[in-house]
Amino acid sequence: MNETFGTRLRARLDERGPLCVGIDPSPALLHAWGLDDSPAGLERFSRTVVDAVADVAALVKPQSAFFERWGSRGIAVLERAIADLREAGTLVLLDVKRGDIDSTMAAYAEAYLDRGSPLAVDAVTLSPYLGFGSLEGAIKSAVANDAGVFVLARTSNAEAATLQRLVAGQVLAGAAAANAGHRPFGPVGVVMGATLPELEHSLTDLNGPILAPGLGAQGASPADVARLFAPVRHAVVPSVSRAVLADPKRLRARTLQYRDECAAYLTPETAGREH
Repeated sequence: MNETFGTRLRARLDERGPLCVGIDPSPALLHAWGLDDSPAGLERFSRTVVDAVADVAALVKPQSAFFERWGSRGIAVLERAIADLREAGTLVLLDVKRGDIDSTMAAYAEAYLDRGSPLAVDAVTLSPYLGFGSLEGAIKSAVANDAGVFVLARTSNAEAATLQRLVAGQVLAGAAAANAGHRPFGPVGVVMGATLPELEHSLTDLNGPILAPGLGAQGASPADVARLFAPVRHAVVPSVSRAVLADPKRLRARTLQYRDECAAYLTPETAGREH
């Protein structure tokens, strides 16, 4: 039997510490790195990030949009990055935020979660705003392929607060129901911003991982993450992008710094690991 996504994620978090690193090759970052805003620049950026973090991050999150804007040439770069990360034993969370009706959702699931797809990853982000039930096909595909999904619940962007407050409870209830009976995590994680002032819903019954974006450039610290998610620290994966991507010369060092600080606050027994 293949390992489930939850089993693989728990193992990587225990081995490497609780940190997700984004690959966000925006035009601004490409220029900051002295790279052309081109498929060649995209390739150089992605290769540098993969080489720097693949062996130390539990989870790596490419932002699909920055690859998609270059069409087939960008997708080819994304496919290579995914393959290289998975070969290094790093779990890949593709940030696509898909959400649609049944047949379209099934096609998205086939593209990203089917083991035979060239874009197959360990997990994807999903948007629940056509109703949590619209995600059923993707969740079933995740289970069948030992993969996972992370559903937007309460993200770190302020403009989403009003809408997400209305539906976050339904998202969390749906995720908890889908995760029932799975150990150590179910296949459905949620996205909860690390910059939230407080949690408005309990997460103790979720039985799934929590992706917490907002670390670093958006203002959240590892201590903030530990405070906000105190009852479920074992399940939180803080996510950092710009704070480690800003300087390619310090990329690995900054990743290690954030990883070890997060480990110290969220899993104290892992503090002081060898680099």
